[in-house]
This record gives sequence, C-alpha cells and structure tokens, in this order.
Amino acid sequence: MPRPWWLPALLALGPVLWAGDGENRGALSYSAAGVVNAASNTPGPLAPYAIASLYGAGLAYSKRAVTEKDIRGNQLPTELDGVRVLVDGLAAPLYYVSPEQINFLIPYVTGARFPTQVKLWVTLDGRRGPEIELPLHETAPALFQLDATTPIVTAVRKPEGSDEQRVVVISKDEPARPGEIITLWATGLGRTQPPVAWPQLPREPARIANWQRFQLLLDGNPVPAANILYVGVAPNFAGLYQINVRLPEDTGRDPEIRIAIGDAVSPQGLRLPVSPKKD
Repeated sequence: MPRPWWLPALLALGPVLWAGDGENRGALSYSAAGVVNAASNTPGPLAPYAIASLYGAGLAYSKRAVTEKDIRGNQLPTELDGVRVLVDGLAAPLYYVSPEQINFLIPYVTGARFPTQVKLWVTLDGRRGPEIELPLHETAPALFQLDATTPIVTAVRKPEGSDEQRVVVISKDEPARPGEIITLWATGLGRTQPPVAWPQLPREPARIANWQRFQLLLDGNPVPAANILYVGVAPNFAGLYQINVRLPEDTGRDPEIRIAIGDAVSPQGLRLPVSPKKD
C-alpha cells in the first residue's frame, strides 16, 4: 500500500516539544518517568524495536532530526550532534535530539527473558547523564496519533473522475468506510518472522512473530482474523509497523480502536473516524 511522503517524518518525530536554538551546557537531567512510547506519548513498559521518547533538560545543544544523509550502510545513526543513548551498553539508533527531547529506537536485548529491566543513560560529547532503569516487555503496542483522540490511519482511494490512486489520511472530514482497506501505524509489536537484521533498516515486509495472538479491537470487539491482511514492519522504517485491515461491513460510527497482542493492549481513548453505511 502506498504511503504519503510526509509519513516517515511524522512518525519518526512523534509529539515533538520543539526547543529554542542556542547552546545548553548544563547537566543532563532526566528520569525514568520521562521515557515514554513515542506513538502514544504515554509511560509504561517498552519493548525491543519500539520507538521511544525521552524528555528532560540539557540533553543536546540544539534541535536536530535525522535526515537521509545520516543513514549510512542502511542504518540509522547512533550519534547526532554529540548525543548518544545507551541501553544496557548498546548504542540506540536516533531519530531526533533537542535540549528537551530525544527520540530513539530501543535496541534488541540479546537473550533477554521478558519482562526484564534494562539500564539507560545519555551522553553528550562524552558527558554522561544519570543511569536509569526501564521495564521492557516482549511487546508494548501503541498506535501513532494525529491528536489526543485520533490515530494516524491512511487509505488508498481514487478521486471521483480520476483513474489515479491517492493516499488519504482518515479524519473526521474524510472518514473511513465500512468494507474499506485501511492502514494503521504502530510501534512496539515485537519481533518478526523472518527476524529484522538488527540494526539494519528493514527492506522487505516481515510479519510479527506473535501474529496469531494479534487482535484489532473496535469498541472492544475483535475484528475477524480474516479481515486482518498484514501486521508487520513497514519496509525502510525501523521500529515502525503497519496494520492493513479491511473494516467489517457492520462497523459503526467512530468506534474506539485498540490493538492487542495477548494481554498487552494499546492505550484506550482513540477513536477511528468512520462513516457507517447506515446511521
């Protein structure tokens, strides 16, 4: 399914607190409470290969987002403008740094039994910040969001009178339709089959290893498994997963939407804009 050109930047940065320009050479300050899932911006357990955000102070000298030039050898950089994030001593790939926020990818923890605890610290030009402990689970599903109540969802449509397809962002002004194939964007869905060649960017689709335990819930009701067409990594985007699903024909108006892998469920409160066939 095609993706809008702006999606990589939006998903990589997540909810960014844009910092002002200028240097900040104070002590690095952050805590475990300031590490959240970058998709939902909520605290809680994270998972290997999930995109996370760390909030604090004095984390960098200026704001800087990863660019195509930073990707070398098909890998995201592990240092941006002197900033590094270490997870149990492993350098984490970085998406964005600023004095108040860092977005990074949780590395795979070799041989870990979940749930587990990992140690994280940040360095800035060799100056080391405090060491904190983070809980890691096998999965920590979360949907990327347009705003506090709306997930990022896309669909491919043909405008009236045109033979060319275009990608649209589902919203209240352009809601999804029952029976339509939509794509949701998530992080924290865990390992894949075949495994992603860490730390390489994935080049090919690979569905999640726990696909048989995956559920998409609309108003608390699971969508039939036959309607879920693909759950796996989005090629060329590390830590980003896509969920392709055909909405049931009886989908009601603006259902609450959550995803689950076993007992791990995404945060509540998001609603999928849907215009049902019959009101």
